[in-house]
Amino acid sequence: MNSSCVARLKQLELQVDKLEEIMPISEARSSQTKQQPSGTPIAYFECSKCGERFNADVPQTVCPKDGGSLWVRYDLRRLASRISRDDIAARPRSMWRYRELLPDADPLTLGEGFTPMLASRKHANVWIKDESANPTGSFKARGLCLAVTMARHYGLKKLAVPSAGNAAGALAAYAAAAGLESHIFMPKDVPEANLVECTAYGADVTLVDGLISDCARMVGERKQTEGWFDVSTLKEPFRVEGKKTMGLEVAEQLGWRLPDAIFYPTGGGVGLIGMWKAFDELEQLGWLDFGSKPRGFRPKMIAIQAAGCAPIPKAFGEGKNVSEAWKDAHTFASGLRVPKAYGDYIILDIVRRSGGTAIAISDEDMLASMLQWARDEGVFLCPEGAAATAAYDNLLASGFLKPSDEVVIFNTGTGLKYIDVVSQAMGITRNVGGAKPNERKIGGIIGPY
Repeated sequence: MNSSCVARLKQLELQVDKLEEIMPISEARSSQTKQQPSGTPIAYFECSKCGERFNADVPQTVCPKDGGSLWVRYDLRRLASRISRDDIAARPRSMWRYRELLPDADPLTLGEGFTPMLASRKHANVWIKDESANPTGSFKARGLCLAVTMARHYGLKKLAVPSAGNAAGALAAYAAAAGLESHIFMPKDVPEANLVECTAYGADVTLVDGLISDCARMVGERKQTEGWFDVSTLKEPFRVEGKKTMGLEVAEQLGWRLPDAIFYPTGGGVGLIGMWKAFDELEQLGWLDFGSKPRGFRPKMIAIQAAGCAPIPKAFGEGKNVSEAWKDAHTFASGLRVPKAYGDYIILDIVRRSGGTAIAISDEDMLASMLQWARDEGVFLCPEGAAATAAYDNLLASGFLKPSDEVVIFNTGTGLKYIDVVSQAMGITRNVGGAKPNERKIGGIIGPY
């Protein structure tokens, strides 16, 4: 080592010694951590129907007057003075990079959020927002992450949820990480992956001979006597807050612009509702770039459901403000098998205000789109995501959208979580050495079969 390097090292050592005299390194790190911006205190909860405000110091479910879902409200004017969008850029790529737009609580994180926005190889102005990169393989990680974070914050111990599958897996995972009880109610014919993961996480699982609506009824009947806090879709305020980070990411990943349209597979519709809230908050903060578009511009919000369970498209087409419960709901896209969304009145309002539409897609068209987009894009969509790509092709062909329109399509989870139902829909069977897989006589010996 030459003399100049030695001199430089000694100089650095002296600088470190001086810093430690002022503040030990461990204390300096602690101070830096404490100085990091935290979440924002909640100003109040607001009913989405009557506008009544409620105290945010205690856990809330829905409005006691009219059953309306509750919004989480912050003092955005004060927030705008202490944070800018430029502050976000250098932060870790998770949904907690937007912590000032989330409640002030200690995050319970498994690495959720900031999922890829994949440019389509076939369509010049289309992006696939791939939520399969989330923990537990779906977008449900966002909402349940925040719901469980806040449950722990409020000191709750037992959480219950009715689920079509992916929300159950997400709750089970985050409750396990938080050391809380999770009580899951799912239809007995959910994809096998959902049952396996919930069991692996140690959740108390009840399989129900019925639909998610039957599961919700059972949770409602038992939650008071069992001491459960119900984290059902839109029956607590924080799943919307977690899901709204999808909208924050879309804006940031497009350079703080909003696309012309967003295609969103809609079961309970929490993500569509959350994104709409995110766009409103971003505009209030002054973070959006509208370019040549008028101030207040919003994407056309496209709500997609299955033809075998399409209460939102039906209500939209009939000009109604609420939907009717769908009878005999059936589709292999289990996340879309929701006979009536609790927040249907919010979903329909958003779709209309945005100039969007609601569309129903058959299982056959979903499967065809899943295979086509897999071959064109290299992305294995979940059935719900394939409903969204099929809807895009449909609305492009009808002239509702132009090829020049910038579009974001949500793939809400990985197709691998549906491998049993997808393989059945594709007619795939497998024989091993002339025997069916369940006929193998392995006997604990590892070998070729």
